[in-house]
Amino acid sequence: MERRIRAAAGWTAAVMLASAALAGCTSDGKPTAEVSSALQGAKSALASAAASATAKIGSAAASAGASAAAAASSALAGIKGGLNATGDVALGAVATESDGKLAVPLTVTNHGTQAGKYTIQVNFNDASGNLLDATVVSVPEVAVGATAQATARSNRSLNGPVTPVVANALRY
Repeated sequence: MERRIRAAAGWTAAVMLASAALAGCTSDGKPTAEVSSALQGAKSALASAAASATAKIGSAAASAGASAAAAASSALAGIKGGLNATGDVALGAVATESDGKLAVPLTVTNHGTQAGKYTIQVNFNDASGNLLDATVVSVPEVAVGATAQATARSNRSLNGPVTPVVANALRY
């Protein structure tokens, strides 16, 4: 969609500039009022299209993040009798994989009184705290006092500064 918007803006600017060229210049080589007006119109159309494309990209990213979060919440909702275990999960440093997706190591320490499995939702937020993506990680049974390692991977390529957050963690 962004390509179509940029193409439309480009064509609009090209048509306006061509119109300006056909209108010509005055005898002293300065652009006529029509040329100046066409140039201003082309600049305005291009700026408007760029702003629109930026808004649409932001909206699409928010939509993708919300969709991923809904899928993650759905996975957690299916767990019966789970206990909040966000305090059992520590996040490591984020790394970008060769495909552009992000990976963050998880260390799960069972602070409970019995062994349990874990289902963990990790959100990937931008610098402003907006949700970009979410994923769910399942960790097999962890003994009391033991630790386990896992990795949360984003579902898609993410750019810019991204902060992973443990949104939910259930021990069951």
